[in-house]
Amino acid sequence: MGGQHKGHLGAVYSAGDAAEMAAAYDGWAETYEVEMRQAGYRHPSVGLALLTRHLPRGTGPLLDAGAGTGLVGEWLAILGYPEVEALDLSQGMLAVAARKRVYSRLTVARLGDHLPYADAVFGGIISTGVFTTGHVGAAALPELFRIVRPGGVIVLTVKMTLWDAEIAAWLDAKGVERLETTAPYVSMPGEAATTPSLATVLRMTG
Repeated sequence: MGGQHKGHLGAVYSAGDAAEMAAAYDGWAETYEVEMRQAGYRHPSVGLALLTRHLPRGTGPLLDAGAGTGLVGEWLAILGYPEVEALDLSQGMLAVAARKRVYSRLTVARLGDHLPYADAVFGGIISTGVFTTGHVGAAALPELFRIVRPGGVIVLTVKMTLWDAEIAAWLDAKGVERLETTAPYVSMPGEAATTPSLATVLRMTG
């Protein structure tokens, strides 16, 4: 699959900096879920399946990193994870997520910057649809590693182009165990320009 994304999706992928990207997501927030359903969006389902496979029910707190409108967060309590925080670049997206009342706290911050959390505070992190071209790359991983306690799990979906370019080399770092990596899959079958992704599960060992 190739070509150019159009509409709101094209706007976020063509953003020149974090402020422009946040503004693009702010403008998309109210119609985001409808449009992603129409595109057959798979990342939340894949990420949730992996999290429940590798992280015991009741583990907390969790961080939904790049939570958007709360597509993942609204399922976590149902699946047995009652304490979840949300982090996202877009205030507009988090405003939609807040209406679902599924997060204990919502924080506006950019993955790749220093995050406003203590060391080893989270039992797990899930981040779906975030590690992708033009969005978030390997520079965000050290902060995620820092804020997860030993034994905690990190679930990431990653665009294959980013995986090959910079992510995979980080996953053999000291203190990080790779538990599972999926086969490549297309995250949005209804969006012609979508390129394959995969998902991976990491456990912090030290």
